[in-house]
Amino acid sequence: MKPIFLARTGAALLAAAGSLTAFAAAQRAAIPPLEIPRGVGVNIHFRGGHEKELDMIAAGGFRFIRMDFTWSAIEHARGAYDWSAYEALTSGLERRGLSAIYILDYSNPLYEKIVETRDPITGRATRALASPRGPESVAAFARWAGAAAARFRGRPVIWEIWNEPNIHFWKPKPNVEDYARLAKAAAKAIRAADPQALIVAPASSGFPWEFLERFFQSGILADLDAVSVHPYRNYRLGPETAAADYAKLRALIRKYAPAGKERLPILSGEWGYATHRPGGLSRARQAAFFARQQLANLASGVPISIWYDWRDDGPDPKEREHNFGVVDLRLQPKPAYLAAQTLARELGGFRFLRRIAAGPKDAWVLLFENGKGARKLAAWSAGSPLLLSIPIEELGVEPVGGCDSYGKPLSLRVRRGKLRLSLGEAPCYIAGRSRRAGR
Repeated sequence: MKPIFLARTGAALLAAAGSLTAFAAAQRAAIPPLEIPRGVGVNIHFRGGHEKELDMIAAGGFRFIRMDFTWSAIEHARGAYDWSAYEALTSGLERRGLSAIYILDYSNPLYEKIVETRDPITGRATRALASPRGPESVAAFARWAGAAAARFRGRPVIWEIWNEPNIHFWKPKPNVEDYARLAKAAAKAIRAADPQALIVAPASSGFPWEFLERFFQSGILADLDAVSVHPYRNYRLGPETAAADYAKLRALIRKYAPAGKERLPILSGEWGYATHRPGGLSRARQAAFFARQQLANLASGVPISIWYDWRDDGPDPKEREHNFGVVDLRLQPKPAYLAAQTLARELGGFRFLRRIAAGPKDAWVLLFENGKGARKLAAWSAGSPLLLSIPIEELGVEPVGGCDSYGKPLSLRVRRGKLRLSLGEAPCYIAGRSRRAGR
């Protein structure tokens, strides 16, 4: 397996992305339907430039990026904003048919002071800039958020308020009341500047239930278009295990949402598995988990899934934070990048319909359909390898071909009206003709 991104698959995807440019540039960002690859995204750590990386992201089948929109990098003098780096990035995204989730985050020394806090790794006392919590800094943050919304009005941008405020990213320590106050002020300023803006929060680390409930009790759901979370979990737990958390979060949203907002979407705004050794996943398993995360999230009704991370952040193979990328430091694709390409190619334009009951609970068989009525399956095992024998009538398709997670053709076996299917940890894709009348 030789991962070269400008192979035929990548080139075709890049051409497809280019064909969307004129359309996308004229469109606002939107919460997409449960369709591949409309909600497939990746976190990045750069602003202007990086044209090759943007080309690779588009060619990989990604349609969203998520990136810090850092207050102190824009407002260097009170009331004076320098948008140039983010203008360059946004224009680069538009040229490739990509959308952004920009994170309105972090503090500004123009308005807040240095305070004592705790290092999240060592636990030692340290000093850092306080998060916006005083009336002046909250008002300044909101003014800046509103100015950002006005500046990028009509562009393909979703605004997210802060990053993981339930852990050490809120200084000096997490405080849900302070964060809710900031989020509500920022949301109202954004909405005043652009009534059609899309606003999401709280980008929580994991599912901190007490924090989330108190945040929702503040009335913030009236101001949001989606609830964003980061479903990180123990590496022994596959992506499918987030389903129960999403269901619990959905019930909590219904409990506190105002009339008409009970069905606010849930976004998976940041979540990945690193390939550090020991302790992390193999590169092959990371690739399998990438595709399974996207697919299982769709099965849970989650329309946007942002993988962390685009590029490895360092050279140390033993350091977790250095090894989350789908490409390495030299931009050489890891298997996860190829899995992303295959997912986009095989299911591009297909919407999730339902999960098919196929016997063991670890058997995941998902049915997709495109606008022309063509149907496809994505199937894998969330546990040990499985050999399934599924009646064709239950599949809803007549299997005609398939491939593995890297596009290698599969030999399908259909006997006595049943599809015999060997499932491993990496998804396979099966194309089929619909068996419904009139198709």
